Amino acid sequence: MARSDSFFLRATVPTDTTAFNQVQIDLGSVVNVLAKDILRIHNIQVEYGQPAENIQNLAVDSQTELSFQLTTQSQGDLVPLSNRSVVSSGQLKVSTGPQTADVPIVYSDTMNASIQEWTNGYLIAVESLYLGCKQGADILSQVSIILECTSETMSQAAAMALSLSQQ
Repeated sequence: MARSDSFFLRATVPTDTTAFNQVQIDLGSVVNVLAKDILRIHNIQVEYGQPAENIQNLAVDSQTELSFQLTTQSQGDLVPLSNRSVVSSGQLKVSTGPQTADVPIVYSDTMNASIQEWTNGYLIAVESLYLGCKQGADILSQVSIILECTSETMSQAAAMALSLSQQ
């Protein structure tokens, strides 16, 4: 398999009350199954909120969460890890004290599926990924990701089989 130098893909999805939000990440310039070109994700980094911004609008003495997922298929809501389209997912849980609504305390930051812990990364043979997020009440923020990737070539039959398994 021929490999390219690593490059980075970035995406941000805003939150919206307690609704599920999703953005499409176009991979058409990298992935072309008929030409045998696929993508390997080596690392995913996640940022909750914007730089130098607290997670906003938390009530006094409350708890809430902000979850994200990266999938190979468009979703209408968060799906479990048993769904074959899930590439990565995670959750940030925060709380505030009785008098500290403007100072959230992170008590859990979990990567449910973490690419960087896998030996050979994650192969992608679809032309779009989908970054989705959903949050509990009283939180307004966003989720951003950066993916470290390489482009690779595999046989057309193997690339097609991989693509079909991710749709």
